[in-house]
Amino acid sequence: MEGGGAPLALDRTEQLNWAIAGGALATSAAFAPAPFTASLALGVALEAVNYRALRRSTEVFFGKHGEAGRAWGAGFGLRFVFLAVAMTVAVGAGAHPVGLLIGLSTILPAAVVAALRQKPVTSGPALAGPPPDDPSWDAWNPWTASERRRDEEDDEL
Repeated sequence: MEGGGAPLALDRTEQLNWAIAGGALATSAAFAPAPFTASLALGVALEAVNYRALRRSTEVFFGKHGEAGRAWGAGFGLRFVFLAVAMTVAVGAGAHPVGLLIGLSTILPAAVVAALRQKPVTSGPALAGPPPDDPSWDAWNPWTASERRRDEEDDEL
């Protein structure tokens, strides 16, 4: 876990998200009307809670090696229901839909930047492949990353 294990520690993606959201809120406060900025702030808050819950539940899911599959799926669906209800109530109460959408979307550039900054996982030296003239190359399908299925047509060639 990158955040250090503390319950309120932020991982890199969350840190980037808050930086992007802070810039968006500052820009909105300077150039947009107050209702738009309030809607943007609400969208940022909703997406921050949603992302944090998704990240934590994914850590639990993979930490238990997939033993909590149904509960995890139910929590995933419940989170989206909560998000849909919260957005519906917010728009019904007068929130600006574009500000809400922009606030909800700040996680996307943060996730892309965090992914681009991620170092590749190295588990050791790469294993040498078979020599180029090895017949095992004919049994491998690079398009499906699996062994080729042999058909009668293949045997005729």
